[in-house]
Amino acid sequence: MSTSDQPRHHRPTRNRQHLPPLPRPPNPSRPTVVTTPKVPKRVLLRVASVACGIQFGWALQLSLLTPYVQELGIPHAWASVIWLCGPLSGLFVQPLVGHSSDRCKSKYGRRRPFIVAGAVAIAISVLVIGHAADIGWAFGDREEGRIKPRAIVAFVLGFWILDVANNMTQGPCRALLADLTENDNRRTRVANGYFSLFMAVGNILGYATGSYNGWYKVFPFTKTVACNVECANLKSAFYIDVVFIAITTVLSVSAAHEVPLGSLASDAHGQSSSGTDEAFLTEILGTFKYFPGSVWVILLVTALTWIGWFPFILFDTDWMGREIYGGEPNQGASYSAGVSMGALGLMLNSVFLGITSVLMEKLCRKWGAGFVWGISNIIMAVCFLAMIATSFVAYHIGYIGHEQPPAGIVIAAVLIFTILGIPLAITYSVPYALISIRIESLGLGQGLSLGVLNLAIVIPQVIVSVGSGPWDQLFGGGNSPALAVGAAAGFIGGIVAILAIPRTRIQKPIPLP
Repeated sequence: MSTSDQPRHHRPTRNRQHLPPLPRPPNPSRPTVVTTPKVPKRVLLRVASVACGIQFGWALQLSLLTPYVQELGIPHAWASVIWLCGPLSGLFVQPLVGHSSDRCKSKYGRRRPFIVAGAVAIAISVLVIGHAADIGWAFGDREEGRIKPRAIVAFVLGFWILDVANNMTQGPCRALLADLTENDNRRTRVANGYFSLFMAVGNILGYATGSYNGWYKVFPFTKTVACNVECANLKSAFYIDVVFIAITTVLSVSAAHEVPLGSLASDAHGQSSSGTDEAFLTEILGTFKYFPGSVWVILLVTALTWIGWFPFILFDTDWMGREIYGGEPNQGASYSAGVSMGALGLMLNSVFLGITSVLMEKLCRKWGAGFVWGISNIIMAVCFLAMIATSFVAYHIGYIGHEQPPAGIVIAAVLIFTILGIPLAITYSVPYALISIRIESLGLGQGLSLGVLNLAIVIPQVIVSVGSGPWDQLFGGGNSPALAVGAAAGFIGGIVAILAIPRTRIQKPIPLP
């Protein structure tokens, strides 16, 4: 009797009860989680908590630093160039950190050493920024000169370190969450939702801290001959940030238990690299050729989204101080009052960001991540157009330079800031979840993949940083021209996301027999 005629129960089969499962092909970029059970959600929550500390400092940065650099004497047209430090550092640091963390053989794990090092660098940088005026005074700056060049040098140095540190901390944390959730689409979105939620909490606390003008009374030693009340408030807020980032970093790194890369993947490394790794730049460029069309669409929409967001991030509180309250830096109280009101609006923005983060998973399950992302970009574009319209109405009412803005104008401006929390929550979560899910199937390291996604964020920021100041001056100053470009980019990105990103179904795990 031929083999095909034998009864089926005589064929050699694998006994599931006694034989171990077939080994998976070695993948050195994800060695720490392939043999472990699912990580509890409470652990994901604690790991994501470091985002709260990062975003606390970032909120202070967004709400107070553009006004602060102008108080140091930097013209409005050049304020955006100062922010160029962040995108340039992110252009190189984030992919490099992602590449290095994928291969880190520290006994403490691959991601956690970078998270801790980044947190320490954040603490150092905010102390340098907060003391920039004092450092400038110590090296020869005096009050009679409106421009304080030595203080500006100290500020730029601290600002550069801060952006490098933010990239060093945030990227590995997101990669660690992707490691812990493996290739489970739903848990990946949940983890990124947690990260976005903690960003919202950090924003709320940071903007609330930035909107309070009495911190110099709590820390009276911060007010010095070189540092006025506004400077002392900023310095005090950064002291609080140092404590906050320390607490959240300890919570995060103590929750994740990584197995060192060398103990699980030494053989795989010996086979794959033969003692030598590819050059970093070569590997980054080589990664692109593996990307399918869906990944390129995600990168395109990400770039358009951040072309939209960055003018707002640059000039949000400055827009409130100049175009709603009609003030100028170092000239009366109107500008400072507008900056404080802008910080309040950003705090409310963060409340909506947090609520949206909680609802993120349900929204994506019902309508699809691409559709949700596209609608959020269109909402962002409409809000930017509303800001331009509000500036137009405020200018033509005629109160600017004579009296405080009408309540209706202030309420409209704060309401716009608040609504923008909805698309911001989507921006902070959905692109990272989409890229993590698609990169997983390609076998590339999560750190490197998130570094590549970061390129789609920082390259538009470089363009906006270089061009927004001269672009605004071309149309007579103000922030409306840059906001108009942001609205156009956001709308186009929204349409592309709706039409080109397929709706992904939730893949429920199939229980093994």
